[in-house]
Amino acid sequence: MRAGPGHRRHRAKGFLRFLDEVHARVPREPGVEVHLVLDHYATHETPAVERWFLRPPEYHPHFTPTSSSWLNPVERFFAEITETRIRRGVFRSVAALEAAIRGYLEHHNADPKPFVWAADAGLIPNRIKRVCKRTSDSGH
Repeated sequence: MRAGPGHRRHRAKGFLRFLDEVHARVPREPGVEVHLVLDHYATHETPAVERWFLRPPEYHPHFTPTSSSWLNPVERFFAEITETRIRRGVFRSVAALEAAIRGYLEHHNADPKPFVWAADAGLIPNRIKRVCKRTSDSGH
């Protein structure tokens, strides 16, 4: 998983700049498609962003279900940054914290490892059934 730059604020304007940067870097070859997994954050659902996705047909946004665990790998990555870099450091300014995060990302991106989904998709529905049964029979 390769990590990219962070932004202080999460706004549609910044997200559109990110999409433009991705679009500039993706090779334009027959059959190349870009699938983006997005949460339901308001930034991802503005009219300007919706118009952007109409323009290049090879881009496909996929929105995760509300409160889903599909973003666990991302959350794990943020936890790793927190544990291995942020908690161990002393930062006297936001700029120093941002520099430390960028340094961590540069080090990580020098040798990125793909995220491999290890769960058997066939087991997921049974897990959901067990959780539903356990919570519906909880007496609450």
